[in-house]
Amino acid sequence: MEELFEKSEEKEKKIFSPLAERMRPKSIDEVLGQNHLLGEGAPLRAFFIAGNFPSIIFWGPPGVGKTTLAYLIANAGGFNFVRISAVEAGVKEVKEIISKANYSLEKGRKTLLFIDEIHRFNKAQQDYLLHAVEKGIVTLVGATTENPSFEVIPALLSRCQIYKLYPLNFDEIVTLLNRSIKNDEILSKYNISIEDYDIFFLLSGGDARVALNLLENSFSYLKKSKGEISITREAVLKVAQSKYSKYDKAGDYHYDTISAFIKSLRGSDPDAALIWLSKMLDAGEDPLFIARRMIIFASEDIGNADPMALLVAVSVFNAVNSVGMPEAQINLAQGVTYLASAPKSNASYLALLEAMKIVRETPNLEVPLHLRNAPTRLMSQFGYGFGYKYPHDFPEHFVDENYFPIGFNTKKLYDPTNIAFEKKIRERLANLWKSRFKEDK
Repeated sequence: MEELFEKSEEKEKKIFSPLAERMRPKSIDEVLGQNHLLGEGAPLRAFFIAGNFPSIIFWGPPGVGKTTLAYLIANAGGFNFVRISAVEAGVKEVKEIISKANYSLEKGRKTLLFIDEIHRFNKAQQDYLLHAVEKGIVTLVGATTENPSFEVIPALLSRCQIYKLYPLNFDEIVTLLNRSIKNDEILSKYNISIEDYDIFFLLSGGDARVALNLLENSFSYLKKSKGEISITREAVLKVAQSKYSKYDKAGDYHYDTISAFIKSLRGSDPDAALIWLSKMLDAGEDPLFIARRMIIFASEDIGNADPMALLVAVSVFNAVNSVGMPEAQINLAQGVTYLASAPKSNASYLALLEAMKIVRETPNLEVPLHLRNAPTRLMSQFGYGFGYKYPHDFPEHFVDENYFPIGFNTKKLYDPTNIAFEKKIRERLANLWKSRFKEDK
């Protein structure tokens, strides 16, 4: 009788669980996506076949199966399963878990320690965990949305397999939704049709949990007329209310998005750049951060091909600082379209890198006497400033002079392009410093 009551209670608990939990895969064959890890001959599948698992860190966005894989590994490997969140757990909790795991190991039972958001552990916590992983007291499975090479100590990284997980594609989201409609204990009682799969994929961004939440909320919102339910695009948008924007201002999505933004500017694609700008603004990115990056870009990637670019970028920054959001997004859009459309040159940036390399490799660079100031009589007596030729005293305000350090062979560092305004700069320099621009002849 007691066993019957427990089964009934477990069934009731499952029914009241969210759809995403009810549809959690029971085997790796039910896991959607991650074919690079779970496909035929893939590394993680090989571990499942062998039933023997190393410590692993799963790196990927939310809703791609990190927690699910941890559960499946624990089940396939016969582990005691312990789950903690790095946000809540401290060294004390980790010590207690490791102590119990050590006791269980002596009794012949292994422990899998699953740490959600492992990147939140500080160095001291990770150092303590390292010892247990080294000794095999626990098998670690960590989950992180952040790049582990930045957040996890090298010693712990070296003892774990790092596997990157990716968002589900459109077909996988469709399969997930249809499988849930067919197999879920609640949804399968109704004749449910989805009119627009695109909206699920668009709003979820490949996050399985978000897609299932949208399905469940749409199901709850709509009227059930004779067991028939048609889930329309309008219904999904209604329950979604706001978009699920995958953008963490402190994490990988932040860096990935600003990288895409800068690369679009560099690639002279104003349309794509505006998309990434909009994504950042929609997610609440600091507009001044965007404007600062545009100032850097103007010098690094446009330079003297269009000297106005830097003035535009600085003006945009000042405008954003003065106006504030939401109107400042108009200033940003003007700056973005100008910078993306401008001719490109990184010649001045490359020249700087070469000059810095020379300085690092030649630390004792001496200033020639003729280039030194002589503010005192004594300095004049030692030859400071002697022989210096004042360019404005010569035709075209130029004189062929050596401005390099003592004993340093003259060298062309700045190599202007033949693009836009920089072409004029090149022509002038080639005329002044003929020996450095021999190829132009």
